[in-house]
Amino acid sequence: MGTHQKSGGSIEPGKHYALRFISGKYQGGEFPLVEGKDIVVGRSSELEMVLVEEMVSRKHAVFRMSAGVLSVEDLGSTNGTFVNGERIEKATLAEGDRVLIGTSILKVVASQATSPAMPSKKQFEARTRKSSRPLTNEPRQSEEPPRMSGSLEEIPLPDLLQLFSTSKKTGVLVLRSSGSVAKVYLDQGRIRHAEIDTSPTLPPNKAVYRLLNFVKGQFELDPPEKREFASPLDLGAQEVLMEGFRQQDELGVLKDRMPSWTAPLRLSAKRPGKLRELPAEDLDWIELAFQGGTFGGALDLTPGSDLEGTRALLSLMDRGWLVAGE
Repeated sequence: MGTHQKSGGSIEPGKHYALRFISGKYQGGEFPLVEGKDIVVGRSSELEMVLVEEMVSRKHAVFRMSAGVLSVEDLGSTNGTFVNGERIEKATLAEGDRVLIGTSILKVVASQATSPAMPSKKQFEARTRKSSRPLTNEPRQSEEPPRMSGSLEEIPLPDLLQLFSTSKKTGVLVLRSSGSVAKVYLDQGRIRHAEIDTSPTLPPNKAVYRLLNFVKGQFELDPPEKREFASPLDLGAQEVLMEGFRQQDELGVLKDRMPSWTAPLRLSAKRPGKLRELPAEDLDWIELAFQGGTFGGALDLTPGSDLEGTRALLSLMDRGWLVAGE
């Protein structure tokens, strides 16, 4: 644990700020920050900000705005306080910083109010509970524990994975984006499995990197599931992000040469030679292209990464063996 160092943004003199709940039970609610007024957060009904959930201690943390400096201090909580994915004892905050307390993520935002005033606890709870909503149209059961949920545009997936890794979360991270639903199974912050419903045959060690394409949509952290995996993963968020971003950068270089994901692949009518003259590796790639049917389908079947598959298929296209499209 240590003191968080600001990575960007600032608290401007004379500007009003608030803590906005961007995830958790109170998602959508805001709590104004007032100069010289401490905001103590916890389960106790006597506090300024009451978060009623098991992962929050009776007195969990305190926010302070003093002389134009905003800070947060953990009050010896059981489950900790996290700023931008780092567990802290005390941290100085800037606009845009995110603080995790229990299942709630609070973001420091500029407030439109010209004269912010502290709402009463009853007003705050009524407003934030009204704005809290599930991802589906089905009503939640009252006894169901609060879920961490929110928008991927507000909290990008890389930030989520780092946050869950640091806070050692266990559960199923569900992502919904552009008609696809993906799941990441977490155990103490480690990634054990990943799957995408639109690519059911995709191996988990490939799905976990494909997930970085989920940049819009919704997420929620569901309770753990009792499920056995044939080939469980054991990956940390940092190694996944480093490798995933490397692949994305190199795929970006190839983007202009890549056909669309749904483009059919077929043998060229003007092949440069006979198939039997090709090396066994090239023949394997051509077979995968036939089995997959489309460019994306072939990548789903390739044993290696999407980057490796893309390079191999483009090579066969460049050499005149494969063509994409009708």
